[in-house]
Amino acid sequence: MKKYNSLNFFKHTYCEFEMIHNDFCKQESIDFKSKSGSLYYYTNQGVYRYSNHWGRVANCRWKISGIEAYKNQIYYVGYANWVDFFPLNTSEKFFYLEVDFIKKEVEICCKRENDTTTNSIMTLDLALKKLKQIKTIFKEYKWALYFNENIDVLRKELIYNLINSEKDLHMLKQDLKKIKSKFEAGN
Repeated sequence: MKKYNSLNFFKHTYCEFEMIHNDFCKQESIDFKSKSGSLYYYTNQGVYRYSNHWGRVANCRWKISGIEAYKNQIYYVGYANWVDFFPLNTSEKFFYLEVDFIKKEVEICCKRENDTTTNSIMTLDLALKKLKQIKTIFKEYKWALYFNENIDVLRKELIYNLINSEKDLHMLKQDLKKIKSKFEAGN
C-alpha cells in the first residue's frame, strides 16, 4: 500500500479527518496555505487541516467526522494520520458500506489493517454508487408495493444483498421478486 506524507497526501486521496477544537490553528505555525484559504499543519504522524470546505476537495475526497450538522462555509479543524489516506482510483478495493437500519443511514468506511468487517470490500466508485442507491431505497417505497411483506424487512434484505454482491440493484430486485414469489406459491 502507498505511504502518504506532506508531499503526496493531496494527490487523488480519500480520507476521513477527525474534528478537533478550532483554537488549534491559533497556536501552531502553518506549513501551507492553499489558494482557497485552507490551512495545513504537518506532523510526523499526520496533518491538521483548517478549512470551510470538505467533501470533494480538488482531486480528493476528504470527509470530516465528529460534526452532527455539517455546514459548508463554516470553518472546522480536522486531523488525520498519514495512514488514514487511501488512493482514489478505480482498481484498488479499500472501502465498504456500514448501514444503520434504525436511523436509515449509510456511510462509506475504509478497511484498515485490524478491521474485522465481514462486508464486501469495493472500490470507492462502486461504494459511492451503492451508497446513493441505498439512500434511495430508504426514501422510496413504491418498489416494495409488489411484495406482500413489511417494507423494513424488504429494505434490509435488499440492502444486505446490495452491499455483499456484485449484482446491480435492478437484478437484485428481480431476484427478490422471484424468491418471494416462490415462497408465496409454496404457502
